[in-house]
Amino acid sequence: MQLFTFRIKNYRSIQDSGEISASRITALLGRNESGKSNLLRALSHVNPAGGMQPLNEVKDFPRNRRLEECKGSTPVAITTWHLETWEQSHLSKIWQRSRPSEPIKVTRQYDAKRLIDIPRDALPFDPDQIEKSVQKVVAAVKAAASKVEEAEAKSALEAAGEAFKSAASPQEDAEAWAKAALSAVDTLETELAKADQELTETQEGHLSAIQKDARTIAGDDEARAKAIQWIEQNLPVFVYLDDYPEIPGHQNIPQFLKRKAEGSMEPADENFEKLCKVAGLKPAEIQELQNKDTEQRNQLANRASSVVSAELQKRWTDRGVKVRFNLDGSDIHTFVSDTTHTFDVDVNLDERSRGFRWFFGFYTAFAADTDGGDKDTAILLLDEPGLFLHAKSQGDLLTHLEDDFENQILYTTHSPFMVPTKHLDWVRTVNISEEDGTTVTNDPTGDRRTLFPLQAALGYDLSQSLFLGGSNLIVEGVTDFWILSAASEFLISKGRQGLDPGLTITPAGGAQKIPCMAALLASENLNVLVLLDHEKDAAATRDDLARSCRGGGGNSRAA
Repeated sequence: MQLFTFRIKNYRSIQDSGEISASRITALLGRNESGKSNLLRALSHVNPAGGMQPLNEVKDFPRNRRLEECKGSTPVAITTWHLETWEQSHLSKIWQRSRPSEPIKVTRQYDAKRLIDIPRDALPFDPDQIEKSVQKVVAAVKAAASKVEEAEAKSALEAAGEAFKSAASPQEDAEAWAKAALSAVDTLETELAKADQELTETQEGHLSAIQKDARTIAGDDEARAKAIQWIEQNLPVFVYLDDYPEIPGHQNIPQFLKRKAEGSMEPADENFEKLCKVAGLKPAEIQELQNKDTEQRNQLANRASSVVSAELQKRWTDRGVKVRFNLDGSDIHTFVSDTTHTFDVDVNLDERSRGFRWFFGFYTAFAADTDGGDKDTAILLLDEPGLFLHAKSQGDLLTHLEDDFENQILYTTHSPFMVPTKHLDWVRTVNISEEDGTTVTNDPTGDRRTLFPLQAALGYDLSQSLFLGGSNLIVEGVTDFWILSAASEFLISKGRQGLDPGLTITPAGGAQKIPCMAALLASENLNVLVLLDHEKDAAATRDDLARSCRGGGGNSRAA
């Protein structure tokens, strides 16, 4: 089941986002405080990993509107879904009247309810056609009765025909008609059999059509309820991950249990609980065994360490991560070692880099929130993923999400390095205004600040073409580029030798910028040639480059 579109309404900064198309990966691009996070939070309520809970109208309903406007039936997220081929076939068997090839609509309200609308054909209740079929069947029954010699059987068949006419004739209430018609058809078939009479194939076809329509209508409500229940049971879980899923490396178990009992857990407590869930570790049991059986307590911690390490390794395939829970009285400490490093040293989770802790929190939340289900069908909602990662690592994260996950993924970002430049059709832009609140467009539109990450990403992507060629000629300005290119084209047109087609000419924007550009290209092990004139700045640049070359500073030479 794939999310096709979604629309957020009446939630925090969002009055009406507009309909948003969802692709395999969807990037919600916008500046800070534009409402990107609100889009994901609202969407997560359609089928949250922790189960359905009523929304808090005081906290979640737009604050520029009166609370009286918010009802339990107020819509928050309106989604449409496409079913896989096997799902379409299964739904058709449950409810024959359904049209599963069309998008299914699921709406989340402020109360803990979902409305599910499955496209369906109209009820097969055509009064005119039914009346014609009834008349033909009644006429056929009368003709059959006239052939019966035994008086009692003849009378019973005639009575059954009249009863059928009365019951099977159309009524205003289709369901009441269906129940009466089914009973009348059964009685009529019984009396025909007793009288040893058969209808012709055409006449039997009219009777069967009435019976089929009546069965469809009589069982329609039950079939529809089963279809809705099946959709609810198979709706993908939404796994929402905050920009920084904090998991404490030190946790006092009694204090944690106290906050949990009081219903006052912080986000860090909730994430620690997810870690325990993945590990199969029960904090209450660990606390109870503290003064009773320390050996069993330590064995449980060791087992939990192995379990969570194996679970995380299922997805975090590019890194050998080993988790160890260390019990110290009423405290539990979480140590993590990176086995792919030269030194496999246990380091407390609190002391790891923020980028490492983001990855650790991401995989922990993913494993916990998809427990007991098909992990590949869960939909990941990532709020500013990789915010604390190095720019190159952000690009690697985007590739990782695309290549190593089969899940649908929606994420927010304002980083140029998280823009999928190879799939710009994945990008949606998020804008905010005082009048309309947060809105989303499926095409890149918005003010300069909104579009800046996209522009920067495209510029960076274009600049990478500099590193594709083996040889680069750096010139001072764009005028030099034009002159050299034109001269080369002229020579080639005259059958003479022009510049090598594999040579990339790059204007640096001034002589002072050439050393930086040369160093950048040389760092990629490219052949770099620099062309300078005889002005003062160019002479200084030439001397700097010459000293750099003599000192082994690159694969450059100045001309």
